[in-house]
Amino acid sequence: MSNLSGVELPVLEPEAVAPCCPPLTSAELSEADAVKMAAMFKALGDPVRLRLFSKVASHPDGEACVCDIQDVGVSQPTVSHHLKKLKDAGLLTSERRGTWVYYRVEPSVLAAMGQLLGQAAA
Repeated sequence: MSNLSGVELPVLEPEAVAPCCPPLTSAELSEADAVKMAAMFKALGDPVRLRLFSKVASHPDGEACVCDIQDVGVSQPTVSHHLKKLKDAGLLTSERRGTWVYYRVEPSVLAAMGQLLGQAAA
């Protein structure tokens, strides 16, 4: 279980989180932006990874110990494999504390995905 009860995590101001790419409706994605975003969406294209990402993103402490999120119906080594894929895609960051690894959503990721998909064509 998480041992961060009572610890206040920093809150990033919206202007401190810069999305990587313009909204799809405002301009064509560059090749580099398309490659970056495709890797993120590919990583989230697996149901187990999407659940793990959601568990980390919605965790009350702003980060989650692997021990708190591993109940997704697959073995622990498989959970570790999926978390590594999410981390490699730039969706999560991690920090080892003793025997446990704590994961946190990269703040710019949610901003980038939200901005990319947020403005629907009228």
